[in-house]
Amino acid sequence: MGKIIIASDHGAISLKSEIIDFLKTKKFDVKDMGVYSEDAVDYPDMAVVTCNEFKKGGYDFGILLCGTGIGISITANKIKGIRCALIHDLFTSEMAKAHNDANFIAFGGRVQYSVPVTQMIEKFMETKFAGDRHLRRVNKIMDTEKLC
Repeated sequence: MGKIIIASDHGAISLKSEIIDFLKTKKFDVKDMGVYSEDAVDYPDMAVVTCNEFKKGGYDFGILLCGTGIGISITANKIKGIRCALIHDLFTSEMAKAHNDANFIAFGGRVQYSVPVTQMIEKFMETKFAGDRHLRRVNKIMDTEKLC
C-alpha cells in the first residue's frame, strides 16, 4: 500500500507495537526507527532522527510517540518541512489531514483516549486534504520557517 515511518521514546513502546501491527494488517511497509526497550531515551532525539529520515522521501506520513505526545510533536514541528499534529480523537485526526495536511501525527503512550489510536490513524489515512483556503493557510504555516 504505502510506507510509514514511526518512532517512540520509552514511554510508548507498547502503543508503538500496537500501531505497527495494525499498519501491517493494512499492508503498509513500516520503518521502525526505535526505540525497542523501556530504557530511558530523550524524545527530542527520536523526533529529529525520524523526521530527518522522513525528509529523504518515500514515506506517506510519519507517526511519533512519547508519554504524552506533546514533547515529541513540539520537537518535530521545529524541524523544517514538518507539520506534526497531536491527535486526540476522530475529529482532530480528520482535521489534521483535511485542514492542515499534516505529514506527521503524534500520540501519547500514557494517554487514555476515548477511541482506539488505530481508529484515529485510520481516519487520518482515509481523509483527503481539502486544499482551497486550507492550502493558503498551510503555505503560511510553512512560510513561518523563513521568518523565524
